[in-house]
Amino acid sequence: MSNPVFFSAVGSLDQVVPGGRFVLQGPEARHAVTVKRLTAGESVDIADGAGKRLTGTVVSASPSELTVECSALAVEGRPDIRLVLVQALAKGDRDELAAETATELGIDAVIPWQSERSIVRWKGERAAKAHAKWQSVVTAAAKQARRAWIPEVRAAVDTPGLVAAVDAADLAVILHEDAVRPLRSVLESWHDSRAGTGPREVLLIVGPEGGISPREVTRLCGAGAVTAILGHHVLRSSTAGPAAVVLASDVLGRWAVPAR
Repeated sequence: MSNPVFFSAVGSLDQVVPGGRFVLQGPEARHAVTVKRLTAGESVDIADGAGKRLTGTVVSASPSELTVECSALAVEGRPDIRLVLVQALAKGDRDELAAETATELGIDAVIPWQSERSIVRWKGERAAKAHAKWQSVVTAAAKQARRAWIPEVRAAVDTPGLVAAVDAADLAVILHEDAVRPLRSVLESWHDSRAGTGPREVLLIVGPEGGISPREVTRLCGAGAVTAILGHHVLRSSTAGPAAVVLASDVLGRWAVPAR
């Protein structure tokens, strides 16, 4: 069974060496001690959320801190092809559920999208609180999945902002029930034509409950996006993104197991 993971601040593991000790403090230490009930002698991983992972053994535990002796350090690189979920705001926390599940499945970043047909609206003070909640949900999901990287929840965008993001992306795919080409076909064709070209970013765009408006589809496609269909059935806004992440991770080789 894999070790439980707890997060420390970015850069906090930079000076740690095998054989040395690291003291985890704050809410993560309290969670490790009071919720997970870790005690001396148990194995644990500490990650900085930016790819660095410490594996070690608990030396001591108190309600305010966890002291770990480092046995190994590893730096996990980011994939060459990075997947970004553009998730339209949706009611009933379906948008948060999509971000959470996509994180467990390996998404690299999430962009909240205020689409024309989104019922939920982020405005003023609520926007900051909602963004912080999404980041908290994504962080918890990364911990659950034992990830060393915490996906970034980028600033929320409206449709003009998304048009700019599409223009800057290497590939942007609108998941749309009226599309003709399957998502697998779109990804395979793009991947084959750009093999070995360095880091790239793929946007997977999911609309709200009422779907993406024809005007938005036209604007996004004008910026370079393409439409694709996942399958025969219409998925909920909370399901489409994670389903696309699974397929894209497979097609683009992100889930390939290294040879031993």
